[in-house]
Amino acid sequence: MAAGSTYTPIATTTLGSNQSTISLSSIPSAYTDLVVVASVGSTIPTEAYVIRFNSDTGNNYSWTRLSGNGSAAASARSSNTSYISAFEIPSATDKGVQIIQLNNYSNTTTFKTALVRADAASYNAVAVVGLWRNTSAINSITISSSGTGNVVAGSTLTIYGILAA
Repeated sequence: MAAGSTYTPIATTTLGSNQSTISLSSIPSAYTDLVVVASVGSTIPTEAYVIRFNSDTGNNYSWTRLSGNGSAAASARSSNTSYISAFEIPSATDKGVQIIQLNNYSNTTTFKTALVRADAASYNAVAVVGLWRNTSAINSITISSSGTGNVVAGSTLTIYGILAA
């Protein structure tokens, strides 16, 4: 195993005001994988948030989501859609944690996969696997509300690069 830090911080964003969209851009292609760690709240309870790459709004995304709260479980999936359904944010104050892993994001010969895990104390634990059917390297990530809600001020996102071991 390589010596040194596994996760290299690339950028951190803390919102100064409520925003409907959070964009992480100018992502360098120097790593093999990316991890985005977020703690975001929403102005609307149980608002769903979606992910897109490189500003692509075409119907070339697919996703499968599993969720549960200890008493009940649910699943959903969609193919040929314009986003990856990532997570739901329970409230402005119960932000929870959202982790998005992007494997081989800089490879230009394969489609891109996203693994999303999210939870909050007052809501479901969620796991999502998503596919972006595009071989372009990911150089920007957009997280946005699927409805009318906004991500609240004080929400944070940090993107980490991971080098091949």
